[in-house]
Amino acid sequence: MNALKKVGKWLAPPPETSEDGRDQWPSRTSFILASMGGCAGMGNLLRFPSQVYNNNGIQWFIPYLMAIFIIAIPVLVLEIAIGQAYRGGSVIAYNNINRRLKGVGLSLLYTAFVVGPYFVANLAWIMIYFRNSFKSPLPWTGRGQEFYMNDVVANVDRVEVAPGSGYVQYPGTALIGETVGWSAFTWFLVWLCIFRGVGLTGRVVYYTMGLPIIMTIILIGRSASLPNAGRGIKLYVGEFNADQLARGQIWQTACGQVFFSTGVGFGYFTSYASYNQKFSNAVMDSILIVCSNALFESLAAFAVFGVIGFLGMTPTPGERVGSFTIGFITLPLAVTEMPGANFWAILLFFTLMVLGFSSAFAMLDAAVTLTMDAQKKIPRWGIVTILVIVSFLLTLMYCTQFGFYLLEGVDRWLNDVALVFVVLSECISATTIYRMKDVIGQVGRPAFAIYNIGFLGAMVFGVAVAHAASPGAGAGLGFGLFIAGSILSVFIGKTPDSVVPKFWSRNPPLSRFYYLAFYSVSPLRHLLDTN
Repeated sequence: MNALKKVGKWLAPPPETSEDGRDQWPSRTSFILASMGGCAGMGNLLRFPSQVYNNNGIQWFIPYLMAIFIIAIPVLVLEIAIGQAYRGGSVIAYNNINRRLKGVGLSLLYTAFVVGPYFVANLAWIMIYFRNSFKSPLPWTGRGQEFYMNDVVANVDRVEVAPGSGYVQYPGTALIGETVGWSAFTWFLVWLCIFRGVGLTGRVVYYTMGLPIIMTIILIGRSASLPNAGRGIKLYVGEFNADQLARGQIWQTACGQVFFSTGVGFGYFTSYASYNQKFSNAVMDSILIVCSNALFESLAAFAVFGVIGFLGMTPTPGERVGSFTIGFITLPLAVTEMPGANFWAILLFFTLMVLGFSSAFAMLDAAVTLTMDAQKKIPRWGIVTILVIVSFLLTLMYCTQFGFYLLEGVDRWLNDVALVFVVLSECISATTIYRMKDVIGQVGRPAFAIYNIGFLGAMVFGVAVAHAASPGAGAGLGFGLFIAGSILSVFIGKTPDSVVPKFWSRNPPLSRFYYLAFYSVSPLRHLLDTN
């Protein structure tokens, strides 16, 4: 019995504890790898190449890199810093910033907890491909679309209620047995990886991050050696189409890709950071995580573009290639034409499974951290068990004969709409509500209200007009509202009686603008300096 206990402790070691009694990562490397595992997923190998392909060339990297440095890194610094400083998940952290911000913390957990179930359904489809990769010939040979829709997704076609009405019904309601089975298997693996805490997770991430990197390098080498692979690689890094930058769509998709692949807005970075040492370098960790993720997906795209050149694919205006198409149709069909097709199919789908798996348990861990912080009676393994069962039950609706259509709808609204508002709420919380009493005390409530009406109104109405009318009109309205609100608030505001930085102390209007626009950043910066 003692020997079994020793083996159990070695395989699933209890986490170390910090001075305040909170569980702690075994090392800084474990935290960074776990965070990178949350970032790196199927989106790196599938979604990123499809976005670059649809936007036709290397000019994609201009908005993409701008979004990384202007949005992703600052937001990630915020998520990690508050987790370390307030020693709790997103709900506790935002509650400590301001008691009215609990909803912001909950919104992060909501996105993660909703994405997790359908994400696991995707992994179940990958496992169906993985199982079939051992058959020779590969069962999707010459029938990629048919195999994916009929054998893997296995959804019954929707039926139009009445000709021309636009309304459809979904006659299929039954569960699909194999999808249910692989979903249960995946959730069991998630349970194994997080039930003991960061001590165990800190070991698992060495494998869930190390294996995909090695296998992706192998896939890149094989892809680059395919006939005509250079044609696809030239499409990726050898063509520059400046006219594409005038399209609003490329900027929107670049921001969406950065949100999706970096993982900001899902809450698990704050949860993971709460298990850090209190004085870890949040800024450096954020830069390492985001830049490593960007480097990985940029290199992994060579594996896909080599295949694109091999298949002779060319971007066509008006026709977009989705990440599901790349992952479940394009790459599998290319594999069937390679020597040793079974080996490459096994390697491809095993890589996709491991990449997605680390993201799955990261998203659930955010909810586990909240529950553990809220109560002390139920042990961690019990909380993990309950949440895994609930998540599995939620996954079942995507395992039905209408699950694919449901998944598409939820994914579109969650990632393209809800996630943007969640991240925007985080930014507003840090720049407007955080220490708002100090700002109001220095410049007055009317000035504070007018400035923020102009600031928030510029983002909301500027974007709305840009979509409804034209990008130029939206930009003009947005900047106009912000400038007008800034000038009016500076004009009616009180002169601060506290010391402001040297540049801003030259005259009263500048000192008022400092408090309205930049003061909230100063306490956050000091918080980072001391944590």
